[in-house]
Amino acid sequence: MGTLAMNKDNLNRSKIEQWKQKELFFLVAYAIVFYIIFIARSLQLSRDHYSQLYGLRQGWLIPNHLNDMSDSQWRNFRGNLPVLTLVFGIFTLLANLMRAFFNLKVRGMSIVWLLFSLAYLSYLHGACVIFILSIATVNYLLVKERSLQSDKFRYTTYLCYLVYAPLYIAGPVLSFNAFASQLDVPQNTYSVGNVMRYGFRWVLCLLLMELMTHVFYYNAFAMSGLWKQLSPVDVFIIGYGVLNFMWLKFLLLWRFFRFWSLINGIEAPENMPKCINNCHSLEGFWKNWHASFNKWLVRYMYIPLGGSQKKLLNIWVIFTFVAIWHDLEWKLLSWAWLTCIFFIPEMVLKSASKTFKAKSAFGEFIFRELSAVAGAVTITCLMVANLVGFVVGPRGINWLLSSFISKEGFPVLGGLLITFYLATKFMFHIDEAKQRYS
Repeated sequence: MGTLAMNKDNLNRSKIEQWKQKELFFLVAYAIVFYIIFIARSLQLSRDHYSQLYGLRQGWLIPNHLNDMSDSQWRNFRGNLPVLTLVFGIFTLLANLMRAFFNLKVRGMSIVWLLFSLAYLSYLHGACVIFILSIATVNYLLVKERSLQSDKFRYTTYLCYLVYAPLYIAGPVLSFNAFASQLDVPQNTYSVGNVMRYGFRWVLCLLLMELMTHVFYYNAFAMSGLWKQLSPVDVFIIGYGVLNFMWLKFLLLWRFFRFWSLINGIEAPENMPKCINNCHSLEGFWKNWHASFNKWLVRYMYIPLGGSQKKLLNIWVIFTFVAIWHDLEWKLLSWAWLTCIFFIPEMVLKSASKTFKAKSAFGEFIFRELSAVAGAVTITCLMVANLVGFVVGPRGINWLLSSFISKEGFPVLGGLLITFYLATKFMFHIDEAKQRYS
C-alpha cells in the first residue's frame, strides 16, 4: 500500500510540474497584456490632463513633452546632480592619490576624508556644522566612558564615520566597525569592472526615470489632487505608478551615493536589493526597502526589545519610531499603524503555516494556491498603507476606500485581487527559478 501511495504521489507531482509550465506561459502572457493596457491608459491620462497638473516643466528627452518635476526631493537631487558628481569626483581622485602615494591606513584615511567631509558639510550647513560636531563630540565621550577598547575607535575615525561625504546625505547605513575596517583595507567584493558596471546600470536607471517622468505624470496627478475626480481604474493606475516612481527615485538616490562610496573602497549595504513589483509579503517588502536601515532597526531595536518572541508588540514600537524618524506627521503615523494592523494576519498565517506541513503533492498545491491568495491581499494592503502614508494622508483614507468599495469600484477591486493573485504566482516561479540556478 505504501509503494502504491508513493507512486500515486509521484504521478501527481509530475502532473503538477506540467501544469506549472503551462501556468508560467499564461502568467507571462497575462503580464504582457496587463502592462500594455496599463501603459496605454497611462499615456492617455497624461495627454488628456497635462494642462491641469502642477509641477510640470519643459522636457528635454522627447520633443514637445513636459517633464514631471512635482516631487521636491527628486527635483532637488536631479538639479544638484552635476555639482554632486563633480564634488565627489574631485574628492575621490584626491583621496585615492593620497592613499596610493602615502600608503595611508585607518588613521591617515580618516583624517583625509574628515577634511574633505568637513568642507562638504560647511557648504551644506554653514556655521551649523559646529552644532553637528558638538553633538558628535559629546556622543563620542559618552561611548568612551563605557570603556570601549579599540585601536580603531579614535576621535578622528569616529567623526569621519559620522560625516563621511558619500554617505552623509542619504546613506546607506553602515556600522562603525565595517566602515573603519574598510578604511584600513578597501573592499574587495566589487572589482573595478563590477563598480563600473554598477555605475553604468545606475545611468540606465536614470534614463528610465527621465523617460518615465516625460511620458507618465503619476506624481503630478497625486500632488494636484486631480486623480480624485477619476474612475477607480484610473485611481489604481496612478497609485501604482506613484509607488513605482517612489521606488525608482529612492533606488537612484541611494545607489548614487553607494556608487561613490564603492569607488572609494567602502562597501555599504544595498538599500534596494529587490524590485518593488517582486514582493508579496510585508516582511519581505520591508527587508528590501531601505534594507540597510532595516538591518540597523533589527540590531538596535528589534532584538533588544525581545526579537521574534515579542514580534507582535515590537512592530508597533519600531514602525512608530520609523514614522517619527521620517517626520512628526499624522500621515506617517497612520502609515506606521496601518502597516502594523496589516502585519498581524500575516504573522498569524506564517505561524500557522509552520505547524502545517503538506505531506502530499496535492497538499503542496493547495498550500501554494492559498499562499497566492494571501499574497494578493498583502499587496493590496501594502498599496493602501503606502498611499495613505506618503500620498493622500489619513484624510484621504475614506476617499481611497470609497473609490473601490462602490458599485463602480467593486469590479475593479475584484480584477485587482485576481491580478495580484496571478502576480504572486509569477513571483513564486521567479523564486523557484532562482533556487534552481543558485
